[in-house]
Amino acid sequence: MANHKSALKRIRSNEAKHVKNKYQHKTTRNAIKNMQEIEVKKDAEAALPNILSMVDKLAKNNIIHDNKAANLKSKLTKHVSALS
Repeated sequence: MANHKSALKRIRSNEAKHVKNKYQHKTTRNAIKNMQEIEVKKDAEAALPNILSMVDKLAKNNIIHDNKAANLKSKLTKHVSALS
């Protein structure tokens, strides 16, 4: 167990950040999954900017790697453009 006040505070803040990051990541993954189930191109095009923004925020906060974000964005964009 930690012996210093600052170490105890670090443990508390790390746990709070972990919960927040986990929530954001899971929310984005669910949005991506829902996006891939959309069959109508117009609906998919409307949802795409919000999901790309969510992915960019995850990358900015180092929750996911920048390259993973780029791969996800590319995959989603290709999916939307392939819809008819």
